[in-house]
Amino acid sequence: MPPLVDQMIAEFGHDPYMILICCLLSLRAKDVVTIHVCRTLFSSIRTPEELLEIPLNELERIIYKTGYYRNKATVIREVSEIIIEHHDGQVPNSLEKLIAMKGVGIKTANLVIGLGFNIPAICVDTHVHRISNIFNLITTKTPEQTEEALRKILPKKYWIEWNRILVMLGQNICTAPRPKCSACPLNAVCPKKGVTTHR
Repeated sequence: MPPLVDQMIAEFGHDPYMILICCLLSLRAKDVVTIHVCRTLFSSIRTPEELLEIPLNELERIIYKTGYYRNKATVIREVSEIIIEHHDGQVPNSLEKLIAMKGVGIKTANLVIGLGFNIPAICVDTHVHRISNIFNLITTKTPEQTEEALRKILPKKYWIEWNRILVMLGQNICTAPRPKCSACPLNAVCPKKGVTTHR
């Protein structure tokens, strides 16, 4: 689980809508920026209906610091409209229905399902994809292939936690392109598949 979403859950709980909006705002933005923007936004809205009450120019002003603010404002408004019009105002707990919404990718959808609904889901980002291969658990070339491969070998009870663990590891120790292998608690057992340079 990305630290940003971890922090938002600690502050606002496992609300699927807030997790979804948080993820959409975090795209191509630093966590430290996004978390402040989300706090500001969620201080005045908690539902898709409330978000749509905010004028577009005001919404753009609130989320400006996350970058690509015009596109993001349009996306979160459209997503909110779909939730209201097609899902009775509730975020769907279906992967297919989530990714059918423009701007919602498989990674975001899996985070919402796993963290918002506590349904086993594997969220694959660059850290999960890269480190799962370094561990030699799988041999894949794309995040989509990684998700499919991990579903076959990881017990469901670990699906949600796998992202949290590997993101923390990838951000702090197993960094690209030069992982800090000497500081890694798994150094002695990790096969370091594909690692040519490390510290």
